[in-house]
Amino acid sequence: MQRVIITGASSGIGTALAHHYARNGAVLGLIARRKSALEELAAQLSTPVQIYAADVRDAAALQAAAADFLARHGCPDIVIANAGVSTGTLTEFPEDLAAFKDVLDINVVGMVQTFQPFIAAMRDAGRGALVGIASVAGYRGLPGAAAYSASKAAAISYLESVRVELRASGVKVITICPGYIATPMTAQNPYAMPFILSADDSARKIAGVIASGKTFAVIPWQMAIVARVMRVLPNWLYDRLFGNAPRKPRLKRD
Repeated sequence: MQRVIITGASSGIGTALAHHYARNGAVLGLIARRKSALEELAAQLSTPVQIYAADVRDAAALQAAAADFLARHGCPDIVIANAGVSTGTLTEFPEDLAAFKDVLDINVVGMVQTFQPFIAAMRDAGRGALVGIASVAGYRGLPGAAAYSASKAAAISYLESVRVELRASGVKVITICPGYIATPMTAQNPYAMPFILSADDSARKIAGVIASGKTFAVIPWQMAIVARVMRVLPNWLYDRLFGNAPRKPRLKRD
């Protein structure tokens, strides 16, 4: 019986992953800010579930959740750092500075703080997988989404660092870069989203990558081709193609 930790479990990919692993009989540790949403989700799952209402920006709360799960169920087999946020941002506006900080704190520091409490136990066990949900948006800087692109680029590099650090430990580090997924986070996007996947399809593909032992994957495969092309475009051409591209809207900020 697998033991799986999932952050950002209260909606989108996190909820879909919880359902996927529950159908396979896993013991789940679900982490999100909204306790009521976690309770509602847990009631739908016919598998042992521990819920933890915690913000991934709160290291102490994550450490407490990890200690409780380890005491109850032992070392997890899979820890999925899925919690993430996205919002339109522009550096020129001082009111966007707080949004930049929130995106980086949740998408990058939150990933670090999710993994940290489990690494010692997983290293001692000589097994397990740390899985980070990054994004193809981390391949190039997208206009109007500087905070999100920067956070996902940082996540990709961070995960690579940890992968090398744990290379001989038996603990795998897996980077998943989804394209567009139909979640509340993408519902506000005012532009076409090619190759968009449902949350359930993305969860199934993510679980497949984890089971395969791959250390890096872009899903779906069509977005892997798009991402590779984007990465090699010269700056002058990239700037011309994306300079007038539609942008994620900025939220009204005081």
